This record gives sequence, structure tokens and C-alpha cells, in this order.
Amino acid sequence: MDPTTLALLSALLALLTTAAYIYTHLLRGPAFPPNAPVLTRETYPLIGSLQFFTRRWEFFQTAIARSRTGNFSFYAGQYPVVGVAGEEGRRVFVEHKGLSFAEGYAALLGGSPKVKKEGNQLLGEDVAGEAGFSAYFNKRLINMLKGNQLKKGLPLLLQDARASLDKLAAEPTGLTDPFDSIYRMVFQFTMRTVACNEIADDPATLSKCLQHFETIEGTATPFSVMYPWLPLWSKVQRTTAGAKLYMIFKRVVDARNKSGIRGDDALQYLIDQGDDITNMLTFVLGALFAGQLNSGINAAWVLIYLANNRYWLERVREEVLSVADRHCPDSSIPLKDRLMRIPVEAWEGEFPLVDMCLKDSIRLQ
Repeated sequence: MDPTTLALLSALLALLTTAAYIYTHLLRGPAFPPNAPVLTRETYPLIGSLQFFTRRWEFFQTAIARSRTGNFSFYAGQYPVVGVAGEEGRRVFVEHKGLSFAEGYAALLGGSPKVKKEGNQLLGEDVAGEAGFSAYFNKRLINMLKGNQLKKGLPLLLQDARASLDKLAAEPTGLTDPFDSIYRMVFQFTMRTVACNEIADDPATLSKCLQHFETIEGTATPFSVMYPWLPLWSKVQRTTAGAKLYMIFKRVVDARNKSGIRGDDALQYLIDQGDDITNMLTFVLGALFAGQLNSGINAAWVLIYLANNRYWLERVREEVLSVADRHCPDSSIPLKDRLMRIPVEAWEGEFPLVDMCLKDSIRLQ
């Protein structure tokens, strides 16, 4: 075989190999298992179901209607996704132990900040992707929210709420945008619950953290989900903002270690468990994202829905007054002071209507 023919054959083989790789890894997403629900019709190479990003509610309703079981499959970019509907589907989504919310966030946020132990530098993305860390993350979070840690932090959370609401009440216009004011309030709650008091108590540092958080959240565009392999500018922004968050928390840990002063918060709990700084900071960043993305938005929507529905607004007010009467019967004390005396057990279990409002707000989004 002459050299020219050999060169042409080699070039053709390389071209076919490249084309096969592009088709397998870029144009064609991972295959669904044989028992997966029917694939939606609106699925295209490379982008998957574009309506998932542009008209999500209509897309879900159409896919559910076309499926015999109500369940359906589709691609969000290159990610295979199974949509579930009905009582059993909701139960699987909420309760199944095989599902990892951390990995779900990482995919649909286009990758969340990840700390890797290499000189304690923030290197990549994808929050808590490994199964081992997911187990660690879940264990620590459950212990914080169900154990004595939340109970100890309740007085400070109530003080935060009181200060923020007093500030809103003092506004001369009597108006507020809950997607700003309530969102910021929830961010402070989340910071105090899963991170540290130093940042929650410092408005300037708290504001910087929220700014970095919003930078990371804002880079979760359809492009970053559909094309996670592209070197987009959003990846640089995300990594930079994540690194700045990392350094803020690392300074707090270093200051405690240097001074020997103990905190009484979630970060100190992690330190007391003997966790290394990499796991601690990855946990804090992951917990902030998991908490704020849900609670910050839905808390604002709850108030908006109640403001537009007088019947349920009155029912919720009655529930709040009823709980206050049970735990602080002295009606001569202002309600905002009586609420400060409600124990954590009551906050967790004696507001069924508020809980229903939150769940319905989640359902309506």
C-alpha cells in the first residue's frame, strides 16, 4: 500500500473514530434502562427536551397526558431524567433511599462548588458527588436538624427573625419585595443553621456570601446544563465565586483554631466530630445550596399566596395565635414576644397549616 493511500485511510479512521465519540458522548445521552417510562416525543440530539428549560410546566403536563402511567422519560441536555406523577411517584421521589439530592443539584445547577483536598484548594465543581461523601453529608445534616444542635440555635434564629421583621415594619412605604427581603432573611437562617454564627452576625460578610452564592446560582443556565463539557465563561465565574466562599469559611475555621475560642454552631459541631477542613467546607457549601435554593424562594411564595387568599391567611393567623396561647397564655404580652417563648418542638410539630402552605407552595412552583 502506497504512503498516500495509507495516510488517507488513517485520516478516515481518525475521522470515523472522532465522529463515533461525538455521537456516543455528546449527541447521544446515556441509555435508559429497559423498564424506564416512555421517552417523550420532544427530544432532540445534544439538547434533549428544550421545553424543560423554556416551558417546563406545559412540558410536564403534556408528557404526563401522553403517558399511560403518568410517568415519562426525557433528556435534560445529556442527563437522562425520569418524570414521575401521582401518589406513588411522589412517594418514590421523596422517600427512595437510592436517590441523591446532592447529585441532582449538581447536574441541574450545571455543577455546584466542590472542594477537593489538594493543598486545600477549590479545584472543581459538582457538589458532593461521591457516594461516600453523600452518606457523610446526610448523616451530619440529620444530626444537626434532629439533634440538640437546632434546639440550641433556636433563640438566635428567633432573634434574627425579630430583627429582620422589625426592620421591615419600620419601612416608611410599608412595602417589600419578599424575593429580596425574605430571601435574605432565609439566607441568614440557613447560614446560622448549617454554618457559623460569625458570618450570620456580620451583615457585610453575610452579604458577600449571598453575592457569591447568587453568582454561582446565576451561572446555572440551560447551556451549562446541556453542555457541561464546554469551557464556558460561567464555569470560570462559578469556580471563582466558589473559591471566594471557600476562603471566607476557611478564615473562620483558621481563626477558631488559632484563638482556641469555641463557637456554638454547626461549624463547631463538625470540628468536634473530628472532620477535616475539606469535608467541613464542602458540607457547609452543599448545605447552603440545598437549603437556600428551596427555602428562600418558597418562603417568599408562601407569603404571596397568603396575601392573595384572605381565607387561608386568617386560618394561619388563628393557628399562630393558638400556638402562642398554648405556650405563653399571657395575652398582655405582645404577640411577637410570646412567639419568642415557643419551644423548638412546637415549631416543628404544631403548625400543620403553615406546613401545608409550604408544601402547596412547592407544588405550585
